[in-house]
Amino acid sequence: MASEGNIKHLLRVIQEGNLVLLQEEMRRDESVRAAVLKGHFGRSGDTVLHYAVRHGHLEILKYLVEELGINIELANNDYKRALHEAASMGHRECVRYLIAQGARVDCLKKADWTPLMMACTRTNLEVIKDLVESGASLTMKNKDGWSSFHIACREGDPEIIQYLLEVSSGIWDVESKINRTPLHTVAMHGHFEAAELLLERCGYKPDAKDSCGVTPFMDAVQNGHIEIARLLLEKHKANYSATDALGAQPLHRATVTAQDGAVRFLVTELGVNVNERATDLKLTALHYAAKEGHAGTIETLLTLGADILGRDIKGRSALHMACAGQHTKCIRQLTAAGLTDSTDHSGTRASQLLKKPEALKVPDDITDCK
Repeated sequence: MASEGNIKHLLRVIQEGNLVLLQEEMRRDESVRAAVLKGHFGRSGDTVLHYAVRHGHLEILKYLVEELGINIELANNDYKRALHEAASMGHRECVRYLIAQGARVDCLKKADWTPLMMACTRTNLEVIKDLVESGASLTMKNKDGWSSFHIACREGDPEIIQYLLEVSSGIWDVESKINRTPLHTVAMHGHFEAAELLLERCGYKPDAKDSCGVTPFMDAVQNGHIEIARLLLEKHKANYSATDALGAQPLHRATVTAQDGAVRFLVTELGVNVNERATDLKLTALHYAAKEGHAGTIETLLTLGADILGRDIKGRSALHMACAGQHTKCIRQLTAAGLTDSTDHSGTRASQLLKKPEALKVPDDITDCK
């Protein structure tokens, strides 16, 4: 019976890539050999193949497959196979070997990820080429509706994006299950060169909205990517006052995420009204900043001329929001600016919300796309 210590020792030998020692150990103890070859280890249930390819040990991989006869399609607890592992780690020689041995190039792991999708989480163009040239599907999607192109755009390598567009010119025309396009993705993650490429090569409609009504321009400003926002204005004629599904404009979304530079850009460069109201509740940017506890953003908004006395549709001031959130610094900041402990239309004083914050009913974070 193989001991746990012996098995752990052999797994370390595989991870270290010591083929000679591995061969010696396998010959020495048949029980250890049998346990290692059939076993699944760790919380993820990895096999010895996973350990070998994760570290790029091609010779050990060959030994396990050719001499010991391990099935290359063995999966761990997440249904991840050796090809997934090799692709995600960018080990090209292991990828090529597994394909040559007949590995299923479009096998699925948990959440319906293919090896090509895993490869696109890295910036190893050669591995991606090997998979594509071996017949990997460019149209398959994972459970969230993301294609390999979506994933490549998240990483933002222009060379990889260019290659995929050359292989399949229409690959860009894809949406996730919540209607997000690759242009949303590059805008959100701040990949300027990738955004330039998509706007040049692809036919995205200006201000395309996801299921929450979010546009690529909104994604750019709420994540502080002002240069991409400018690019979308110039090359895509983006609408900087478009509203999402809750009626919030880019100004409000930038306020929620405390992107003060983007707030200044919208108000001072584009002329957006700092007191613009959003949603059916008629909240202002100042309301949102107070609700989230962003003292720095409150200061920015006040500097830009935000109306300290502005009330929402229920008569609540920014102070109501700050009190409900127990944001002490914001409370002091707003009262110092002249906002008093007044009541809303229901007679609730802002200070009362310090004890019963649940009395304030406002939408959840508008940047959370369900």
